[in-house]
Amino acid sequence: MNIRTLLLLVGIIVGASRGAFAQRAIWASKIVDVSSQKAEGKEAFSPEKVLGEPNAQPLGQVSNDAWIPRKEGASEFIEVRFGRSMLARQVTVVENFNPGSVIKIELVDTRGERHQVYENKNPGPLPELFRSLQVTFEPATYRTIGVVVTMNTAKVNGVNQIDAIGIADVVDTMVKQEFKSEPSAANVDSSMFNLGPNVNTRYVDTHPVISPDGRSLFFARQGSPQNIGGAKDPQDVWYATIANPKTKAWNPAKNIGGPINTPGPNGLASVSSDGNTALLINVYRPDGSMEPKGASLTRRSQIGWSAPVKVEIEDFYNDDPENVDYFLATSGKVLLMALQRKDTQGGQDIYVSFLKEDGKSWGKPRNLGADINTKKPEFAPFLAADGKTLYFASEGHGGYGKSDIFYSKRLDESWTKWTKPRNLGPNVNSTDFDAYYTISAAGEDAYLVSSRNGTDNSRDIFRINLASQFKPEVVTLVKGRVLDASTKKPVAAKIRYENLLTGEEIGVADTNPVDGSYTIVLPSGAHYGYRAEAANYLSESDNLDVTDREKYSEVNQDLYLVPFVVGQLIKLNNIFFAQSKFYLRENSYPELQRLIRILKEYSTVEIKLEGHTDNQGDPALNTKLSQDRVNEVKKYLVQHGISANRITTEGYGGSKPIASNDQEETRKLNRRVEFRITKK
Repeated sequence: MNIRTLLLLVGIIVGASRGAFAQRAIWASKIVDVSSQKAEGKEAFSPEKVLGEPNAQPLGQVSNDAWIPRKEGASEFIEVRFGRSMLARQVTVVENFNPGSVIKIELVDTRGERHQVYENKNPGPLPELFRSLQVTFEPATYRTIGVVVTMNTAKVNGVNQIDAIGIADVVDTMVKQEFKSEPSAANVDSSMFNLGPNVNTRYVDTHPVISPDGRSLFFARQGSPQNIGGAKDPQDVWYATIANPKTKAWNPAKNIGGPINTPGPNGLASVSSDGNTALLINVYRPDGSMEPKGASLTRRSQIGWSAPVKVEIEDFYNDDPENVDYFLATSGKVLLMALQRKDTQGGQDIYVSFLKEDGKSWGKPRNLGADINTKKPEFAPFLAADGKTLYFASEGHGGYGKSDIFYSKRLDESWTKWTKPRNLGPNVNSTDFDAYYTISAAGEDAYLVSSRNGTDNSRDIFRINLASQFKPEVVTLVKGRVLDASTKKPVAAKIRYENLLTGEEIGVADTNPVDGSYTIVLPSGAHYGYRAEAANYLSESDNLDVTDREKYSEVNQDLYLVPFVVGQLIKLNNIFFAQSKFYLRENSYPELQRLIRILKEYSTVEIKLEGHTDNQGDPALNTKLSQDRVNEVKKYLVQHGISANRITTEGYGGSKPIASNDQEETRKLNRRVEFRITKK
């Protein structure tokens, strides 16, 4: 084997390096705009080749895995976005072939404004076969969400290629060249731990599903005499709860019982972030029998789990009904499946389906593409709580046994562009069967099924601790209860949460029907709003900014529903203004759009907008500021079709505090906009 064969481009990414550098670098995940593409319409050389980690090979030669513009002179450009924002200290542009044409690099902040950080007034060819153009600078006050790279390709003869664009919050080199003869494998920082006799038995214990909070483990047990149908029962769903989070010991597992378990083959594929919805394998018929042509959903009720209902999926079929896997993402809006269909690469492939606007049915399954699927089976998909990191089992990507566990990062919203799958290595994968990988929202503990060292040679469930560089991206777990604002009693409701900058709804969840509790998971890098919805109530939204949160955290926040009656006062918590100004910020628009929908739906309702400030500064100026702010809100509502006659306004300044003004933490609660129902 010659040296050219051995030379691979290895992305040594700051975010994937050892120690304290975890999560400090990100690569582009979305194309916003591009000037041109060579061989337009072809997969090779497309702008999407810029997304993700550097992967163009061989170095110094034209590659199908890098973008080529059409050679139109000084106006060639590409604009990308990242999966989260960052206080950047560097930008790196990987020029795979014919480097030297980049003349300008601009960072795009979360408000869409551009900031130039690099200029080259004398572009020209460079002698390097490959270049990683690294531009470093002092961290700015704005957060970077995108990059625009402009090229003068007329100054560099021949084909010009860009392979990747990334940013980092440190100045360490993001990419370097290395000699490496094999793809790198992930390592774990501790050995695997058998969960012990409270979970594992001499029977086959398989298909583990950990709840996002890491406190409940669901799994399947085969051939146990304690199954609903006895020892001849093919499989039942069991569950265990954490006994001691510090020692990670589990209480004795229990059979989950009916209606989930029947004398037939029962399996739980995933559980929602709130633990109140479970996705089950097979379709449950009214007579209790099973049909292997789909999946079912069951929800917690006040007396236990509800009767499973078939999941309606457009154009659903599976040519191999004996082999199927499902996974419901923590957002409640993404469904992964391992199926065999007409467009399958070979064996089982992994597909994705999205919740339709009706909130009840699902779209046509979409193949994840050749980045993930091979001519051999891919199965057991698990999407981490960040919504981007996919873990799955494969027989076709190579490895240590018949099936190994791999992981890959989603690069864009097409769900067909992924980073090259990486084998989790010999400490996770063995020469035996290894599959069904599941990980909590915290990213600390992962669980999988393996045949190695099982109880009496059966398959057992194991726990591992992943090293930090192989964890999913950081998320925040938000928990609380939904309460009636008047009575403080729990209310059964639906939770919706959205990105306040884009207005995009990220996910949905249901409250526990007994105590009104809820749980949602928010990936870092954005400012979110969330609210509860229930009939005959108006919701008081709340918000959480996790834009720069770099460690897993849990937040407790109760949500309140206000009875829809005259005289009730509702806080608009997600209305934001510039400091000491009355101009509305863009992240206020989702909240205002909801108020507009309410006023249009209830066309006779009239409201009074009430503005408040804290007690800092001149009282007269505070009163004027609060009045100007509610006038600005009214102006927005009127501009969007609400009659001005239905809205009155009043500014109270700091005269009606709801919290102490002694400290900023409580003082900020007094700066608010509310509306009162004056006529229904």
